[in-house]
Amino acid sequence: MTKADELQQVYRDLETEAPTLPLATQASDMVPGEGSPDARIMFIGEAPGYFESVQHRPFVGKSGQLFRKVLKEEAGFDEQTVFISNIVKARPPDNRDPLPSEIEAYKPFLNREIEIIQPDLIATLGRFSMAKFLPDVKVSQVHGRLHKIKWHDRILYVLPMYHPAAALRAPQVKLSFIEDLKKLPAILTWIDDQREVSQLQQSITEALF
Repeated sequence: MTKADELQQVYRDLETEAPTLPLATQASDMVPGEGSPDARIMFIGEAPGYFESVQHRPFVGKSGQLFRKVLKEEAGFDEQTVFISNIVKARPPDNRDPLPSEIEAYKPFLNREIEIIQPDLIATLGRFSMAKFLPDVKVSQVHGRLHKIKWHDRILYVLPMYHPAAALRAPQVKLSFIEDLKKLPAILTWIDDQREVSQLQQSITEALF
């Protein structure tokens, strides 16, 4: 089974379980992730808004349009080469913040996305997705700083970022949002360098012992 097949199974399961999940009553309420199953970068937002719930795609409203535009024009990544998802897969009423119980209910689906894609880098968009990996910190304190964490017995690199909706509301936040996105190519290069160093060290260890 390919990664694409595995992701499709996740979304079939999501739709099947829709009536039992918070914020949803039917399969059409769900907004699955989208992008390349082989993406090196996975972006995780918070929850779908109105336009996302209508189009059944993440980040297609005004903030999503800003995100996709900056991603391509400033960071040089086509949206089809990355993967974009949310911690909650259905729209909260009036676009309110997702509740802890709602985040918990959808967590298995997001975890499966991460495990299937195995991205080199996870960029969190907003405080709720950041809290999945980096609890008890503020986005304003750590945005744009790469973190190496252990998650489910594997090493992940996580880059906290402002949510693009916040960037729309405040010019200074927008500047920070753009600057953080522009770091992505250099971060991937650094991750590649770290992998090469690790592989070299492993080869030396095997040769010696």
